Amino acid sequence: MAKWMARLTVLAVFALMAAGALVAAQESSGPGMMGGMGRMGMMGGPAFVQRHRTFMRQGVPAPYAGLRNPLPDSPATLRRGAELYQANCSACHGVRGRGDGDAGKGLHPPPAALDTVARMPMPDSFFYWTIAEGGAPFGTAMPAFRDTLGRDDIWAVIAYLRAGLPEQAAAPPAR
Repeated sequence: MAKWMARLTVLAVFALMAAGALVAAQESSGPGMMGGMGRMGMMGGPAFVQRHRTFMRQGVPAPYAGLRNPLPDSPATLRRGAELYQANCSACHGVRGRGDGDAGKGLHPPPAALDTVARMPMPDSFFYWTIAEGGAPFGTAMPAFRDTLGRDDIWAVIAYLRAGLPEQAAAPPAR
């Protein structure tokens, strides 16, 4: 089992490296055969690849290790996550999480394509670490939210991302 996991990890790292190369090639030469996927490519952008590589080698920092989302999987949690995402994340990451928000257009590296990243099989602790610590350790402009958002707020955003950024979550509950 351990040998299988080691091989899978190596394959995942190679896939991320290849995706990073594709992103770099796409950024320098335009959409080409990738069909205009935009500046994020397939894997969320080059800074995400760097963060993921760090995670694969070292795990998340100790304060975040083993964290799991304690919030219920409910419409209320998704609504709260949608509200917080729109207020704190969409300006850079875009309304649908594609990394195409107006405030993020001039950033280098560009904001991650969260619609792609959220579908990856990453533990909750990875997403919590990413939001809490921001992008400074990886040379991005993403602010750290650990002092801005409460724990439950960060977890609500993660629940919203993991649900695929559903448009209906942002709507008020039906009466």
